[in-house]
Amino acid sequence: MTENQVEFLPFHAINEFMRSDFRLSVVKSALSALPNLPESHLNTISHLTKKLVKVPGFRHSDKAPVFVRVIPTAKAFEKNGELVAALLAAWAESHDSLRTQVYELLVSRGWKTFPAEMHTLADVPTLKTEQDWGILPISADRAKIPGFLVYWPKGETFEALYQSFTEKYPETQASLDEASLMAVWLAMRLPVNLVDEDGNVVSDENTDAAQAEPSQDN
Repeated sequence: MTENQVEFLPFHAINEFMRSDFRLSVVKSALSALPNLPESHLNTISHLTKKLVKVPGFRHSDKAPVFVRVIPTAKAFEKNGELVAALLAAWAESHDSLRTQVYELLVSRGWKTFPAEMHTLADVPTLKTEQDWGILPISADRAKIPGFLVYWPKGETFEALYQSFTEKYPETQASLDEASLMAVWLAMRLPVNLVDEDGNVVSDENTDAAQAEPSQDN
């Protein structure tokens, strides 16, 4: 599959759909979880931190305490897609139960999925359009994908998904923001263009989705 067959938005485009306070929360959560995650997450984020994040008073920014790194890391998160992908991958890994639950929710609501053996972009068959794209397996390395797809099912607002999620998992502690972000990360999609059940674009704007998106800045 070649990238020019499918349109991707860079990962940092997600910032258009995130409030600043929630962005800080996600960054803090990801950084705090690193000691308990596979070493690959720590290595990747440490490398990107040294390259992209400037922490006053620290020659090596990756060595600064989390509470000091959060704000400058969140600022870099707004501009660098590679850092966004690395942090969201770590965040999702640290919320394993939520990740599994949201994946099962999307499957139960009829979202197209790819077989379990598809873990990277190289494993995906040639697709004519991004509307043919399914949800990769939970274990797939989403940070290796070029970015987010721009088609989102009309009617699958974040509020509707969250209502269904809380009905399916009434014991959940996850917020609307967290469940919505996990859905975006698993599906690798942003609600830019809305499509109907036949795959026809019904909106070229994110107005409808944004009204239900809990994380957009005011």
